Amino acid sequence: MSVSDHDLARYRAQMPLAFRPAPEVRLRRAVLWTGFVLLVAWCLYAFDFSPLRIWNGSERLGRVLGFMFPPKVWTEWDEIADIAKGLGETLSMAFLGTLLGAIFAFPLSFLGAKNINRLPFLRFGVRRGFDMIRALETLILALVFIRAFGLGPLPGVLAIAVGEVGVLAKLYAEAIENTSTKPIEGVVASGGSRVQAIRVGLMPQVWPVLLSITLYNFESNVRSGTILGIVGAGGIGFLLADRIGAYRWDEAWSIIFLIIAMVYIIDWLSAQIRSRFIGTWEGAR
Repeated sequence: MSVSDHDLARYRAQMPLAFRPAPEVRLRRAVLWTGFVLLVAWCLYAFDFSPLRIWNGSERLGRVLGFMFPPKVWTEWDEIADIAKGLGETLSMAFLGTLLGAIFAFPLSFLGAKNINRLPFLRFGVRRGFDMIRALETLILALVFIRAFGLGPLPGVLAIAVGEVGVLAKLYAEAIENTSTKPIEGVVASGGSRVQAIRVGLMPQVWPVLLSITLYNFESNVRSGTILGIVGAGGIGFLLADRIGAYRWDEAWSIIFLIIAMVYIIDWLSAQIRSRFIGTWEGAR
C-alpha cells in the first residue's frame, strides 16, 4: 500500500518522535557540526581575523584600485615590445611545458590504467608515482629549477612539464579505464593482436578526451606561467612583479588586463579546436 505525501505529513505531525533520527545519528551529526564550527573558529583565530582588519584592508585595497585607473596605454615601441615579449615567453612556457608533460605522460598512463596493465603491484607503484609528482607544487619545482638552471623561462618550462607528467598521466589513465571494451574485444575476436586492439579499438574512443584534457591543462598552465614569472622564471609575471614593486599600479592593471585577454583568447581557440576535432572523430566513428 502506498502512502501519499499528505498522509505522511499527517503521520509526522501526529507522531513526531517516530520520525526523528536515531540517537546515534543525532549524536554523530552533533559531533560533526561541533568539529566543523571549532575548525572554522580555530582557522579564523590562527589567521588573526577581525572585522577591524578587514575594514582597514578594504580601505587600502580601495586606494590601490584607485591608483590603477586610468590604466596605462603604452605609446613607445620599446615598452610595447617588452610587454609583447613577456606575453610570448609566458605563452611559450605554457605550450612547451604542456607538450613535454603530455609526451611523457601518454605512455606512462597505460601503465596506470587497470584495463591495460594487469599487474597490480606495478600499477600501484606507477599510480603512487603520479601522486608524488602531483604533491610537488609547480611553484616549488620552479624555485628548485631556478637554483639549478638560473633565471629565465627554462626553469618555468621544466617546472610545468614535471608537474604535468603527474597530472596528465593520472587523467589519461582514468580516461583509458573508462573506455568501452566492446571495440577491443571485436578486434581481438577478429584475430588482431593486443597492440592492434589498443590502436584500433581503444585509441579512437579516448583521443577526444585526451585532447580536451590537454587543452584545458594548457589554459591552466598559461595562468601558472604568470605566477612562475613572479619568482624569476621570466615571462609576463616578472614584468607584473616589477611594476607592482615599483608602485606603478596603472601599468600593473594594464598587464593584468592583457593576461586576462590572453587567457580568454586561448580558451576560445581551445573550444574551437575541441569542437572541430571531436566532431571529426565522432563523424568518422
